Amino acid sequence: MDIAKKYDPSKVEQKWYQYWMEKGFFHSEPDEREPYTIVIPPPNVTGVLHMGHILNNTIQDILIRRARMLGKNACWVPGTDHASIATEAKVVEKLREEGIDKYSLDREEFLKHAWEWKEKHGGIILEQLKKLGASCDWNRTKFTMDDDMYESVIKVFIDLYEKGYVYRGVRMVNWDPQAKTAISDEEVNYKEVRSKLYYIKYPVDETDQYIEIATTRPETILGDTAVCVHPEDTRYTHLYGKEVIVPVINRKVPLILDEYVDKEFGSGALKITPAHDENDHEIGLRHKLKIIDIFNDDGSLNENAEIHIGEDRFEARENFVKDLEKEGYLVKVEDYTNSIGFSERTDAVIEPKLSTQWFCRMNEMARPALENVMNNNIRFHPPKFKNTYKHWMENIKDWCISRQLWWGQRIPAYYLPDGNYVVAENETEALKKAKRKTGNYELTFNDLKQDPDVLDTWFSSWLWPISVFDGIRNPDNKDINYYYPTDDLVTAPEILFFWVARMIMAGYEYRDEKPFGNVYLTGVVRDNQRRKMSKSLGNSPDPLRLINQYGADGVRVGMLLCSPAGNDLLFDESLTEQGRNFGNKIWNAFRLVKNWEVDGNIRQPEHSKEAIEWFRNRLNKAIEELDKQFEKFRLSDALMNLYRLFWDEFSSWYLEIVKPAYKQPVDRKTYELTLSFFEQLMELLHPIMPFITEEIWQLIYDRGEDESITITEMPGKESYETSLIDSFEKVKEIITSVRNIRKDKDIPYNEALSLQVNGEHMVQFDSVIRKLANIDTIEEIREKPENAVSFMVRTTEYYIPVENVLDTDEEINKLEEELEYTRGFLQSVMKKLNNEKFVGNAPKKVVDREKKKKEDAEQKIKTLEERINSLKK
Repeated sequence: MDIAKKYDPSKVEQKWYQYWMEKGFFHSEPDEREPYTIVIPPPNVTGVLHMGHILNNTIQDILIRRARMLGKNACWVPGTDHASIATEAKVVEKLREEGIDKYSLDREEFLKHAWEWKEKHGGIILEQLKKLGASCDWNRTKFTMDDDMYESVIKVFIDLYEKGYVYRGVRMVNWDPQAKTAISDEEVNYKEVRSKLYYIKYPVDETDQYIEIATTRPETILGDTAVCVHPEDTRYTHLYGKEVIVPVINRKVPLILDEYVDKEFGSGALKITPAHDENDHEIGLRHKLKIIDIFNDDGSLNENAEIHIGEDRFEARENFVKDLEKEGYLVKVEDYTNSIGFSERTDAVIEPKLSTQWFCRMNEMARPALENVMNNNIRFHPPKFKNTYKHWMENIKDWCISRQLWWGQRIPAYYLPDGNYVVAENETEALKKAKRKTGNYELTFNDLKQDPDVLDTWFSSWLWPISVFDGIRNPDNKDINYYYPTDDLVTAPEILFFWVARMIMAGYEYRDEKPFGNVYLTGVVRDNQRRKMSKSLGNSPDPLRLINQYGADGVRVGMLLCSPAGNDLLFDESLTEQGRNFGNKIWNAFRLVKNWEVDGNIRQPEHSKEAIEWFRNRLNKAIEELDKQFEKFRLSDALMNLYRLFWDEFSSWYLEIVKPAYKQPVDRKTYELTLSFFEQLMELLHPIMPFITEEIWQLIYDRGEDESITITEMPGKESYETSLIDSFEKVKEIITSVRNIRKDKDIPYNEALSLQVNGEHMVQFDSVIRKLANIDTIEEIREKPENAVSFMVRTTEYYIPVENVLDTDEEINKLEEELEYTRGFLQSVMKKLNNEKFVGNAPKKVVDREKKKKEDAEQKIKTLEERINSLKK
C-alpha cells in the first residue's frame, strides 16, 4: 500500500467532509434508537468565525460524534440568529454608503434591502463551520426569521399577552442612542469609568441662601423638577416649603422631603430628574412631579432643554458646564470613578429614558427555572455558575421586549383611532377582535395601525430548542416528541441570562419540561497576556488561517489543550502547532506499522505476547477513564488521556516492543493485533480528530463504500487487571534506569548486560526487559555484588555488573541524593498521617494508600543506607 510520507490535511479534509455529506451520515430522523440532541447556539447571521466559535463548536462536535458512535440517534441542529440590532446597523451602513438614508425608505423597501443583505452575507459562518468538521444535520438548518420560526414567536407573544404576562406601559428603560432603541437590563455592560463630579449651587428662592448638589451628569439639570432632602435632616428644616431655582434656566422647582435620600452623603441634597434616572422617576411618581424629557432619540437635546437644543448630550455637557461657571453656579469639579452602563451591541453610553414599551413579567416563569437548576435536574458544568444564576433569578426584573427597529418579528399589536389596541396573529384576526372589543362593526383595515416596533432578538432565540422542532405551532409533532428535551447545551457564561435562563423558562412554560439536561459553560478565549481576544486589540488569529496552516484536527486539539470548562482559555498558536504535531505522530506511527513486512510462518515472540497483553489492559483502563471524563464533561482531560495513551503508551512503549528488528519481518498475529489496536485508537480519537482518524481507519483494512469511522461503534470497556498494569510500570522504570546507566557510563546499546535482582521481582515481563534494555541474563541474588551499579524500583534493588567502570564516590553521591529525596518524600507522607483531620475524614482507601507509601519509603531508606554503608567500607 502506497501511504504518503507526510500527512497533508488540505488533501484529506475536503475529501472526507464531502463524503460524509454525500452519505448523509449527519442526518437524523426519529426512530427506535435513543436520541441524542444538541441545538447550536445560533451565531449572528452577520457573523464570521472567531476563536470563541471554534472552541464552542469543537466541543459540540466532539459530543455529537461520540454519541453517534455510541449508537445513539445523534441530531445536531444548526442555524443562525437574525440579530436585530447588529444586522439593522449593517444594512443602514450599507445604505449610507450608497447615499440612501434609512428613513427615506418605507418599511417594506428597507426590509427588501435587509433580506438581500442577509441572502448575500448570511450563512457564511455555517459554511466556515464545515471546514472545522462540524457534523451538523445541515438539512435541519434554521434561521430565526424563517416563516415557521417567525410564526412561533408571534404565537408566544399573543399567548403570553392573553395570560397577562406581556403588557404595554411607560417605564424607565435603557435607551441606546446610537441604535435608537430600548434594550433590556441584560444587554447593558457596566464599566468603571473615570468621570468628573460637578458641585453646583442651586439658589433658594426669595433668600440669599443656596443648596449645593453634586452630579456626574450636569446636562440633566435642564430636566430637573425638584430638589430633595431627607425629612430628618435638620440642616434644611428652615427651608421647608421653599422653592429652589434651577441654575441658568431659572426654573422654580419645589424642595421635597423623601426618605430615599442618604443624609450622610455629601450635602444630603439630591437633584431630581424624573425623566432621566430610575430612582428619580420613582421619587417623581411619589411626589407627583412634572416630568421633563430633554433628549431626542439620538441623544441630542430637544426643545424641552430650553438651551443647547440639537447639541449631542456630551457636547451639551461641556457647554452647559461653561454656562454654570460663567454665571457663578459651579463650585468645584473633582475626578470621580463611577460605573456607567454601555450598550452590549453598540458600546454607546446608555441613557435612562421614559418610554412606552412592551414588557414581559418574569417572576412566575422564573420559579420552575430556578428550582430545576438548583435541584440539578438541569446540571451546570462547572457547577460554580449555579450561584450566579440563583442570584439573578431571585432578583429578576420584567423584560423589556420591544425594540425600535424594522428588522425582526414585528409586534402583533394593532392600534385603533380611539387609542385602544388589540393583539392578534394577523390583520384579519385583528379586525375581528377590534370589532368585538369596540362594538363598532363599521371598522375597516384602514382603521388599524400595527405597532412599528419589533421584538427583542432574544424573544425568538429563547424558543430555539422548541421552535427548531416546530414545537410551538405543532406541539405534538413527532420531532418535538422525540428530540425534546435536548441533551447538552454548550455556550458561554456571558449569555447565561440572555439566553440560557430564558430558554429554561420557555421550556417549562411551553413543554412543562427542561430544554436540556446539561449546560457546558466554556471559558473566554484570551491571549497569553490574559486579554480577551477581539478585533479591536488585533490579538485574535483568523481561525480559517489556523485551519489552513495546522489542519482542522490540529486546531481542534489546540483548543482543547487549553479549555477546562468554565475557566478562561489562554490561547497560544503553539497549541495548534502541538495539535498538528500530534497528528503527524499518529501518521508516522501508522506508516511504520503498515510498512512492516509480514511473515505468516514465524512464531510470535514472547515479548510481543507480553506487550499485547499489557496494552490490551492499558487500553481498557483508558476507555474506562474516558467514559468517566465525558460523563463529567472533562473534555481536556479526555484529550490528554488519549494523547498520552497514543504517544506515550502505544507509540513509545508498545510499538518499540513489538516492532521487528531492522529488515526483519513481523509475525502475522502481532501485526493483526497491532492493526486492531490502531483501529480502536482511531475510533476513540475520532470525535476529537475526525479527519486524520477517518483517513487512517479507511487505510487499515479494505472498507465498503458505505463504511465510515463516523458511524462505526465506539470501543467499549472490557475488564482489565490493575496489578498487571502496575507491574508494567515497574518494568518501564527498570528499562529507563538501565538506559540511563548506559548513557552515564557510556556503554553502547549493542553491548548486552546482565541484570541482578535483590528483592521482589515479577518475571512476567522479563522478555520485554531483555529486548528494550538489551539484557542477556536476569538473575536473583541475595548478597550485594561488588563492582556493580545499582538502582531501585519501589523497594527492589537492581544491579548491573560493570567491571572496571564503577566510580565508587560517584555512586555514593548518587545514592545519597536519592536517600535525601526519599526522606523528604517520607516526611510529606508523615505530615498527612499525623494530621487527625486527614486520617479521620479521608476515605479508607486513601489513608491506606498513604500508609503503603510510608512502608515503601521506609524500606527504600533502609536499603539505600545499607548500600551506601557497603560502598564506604
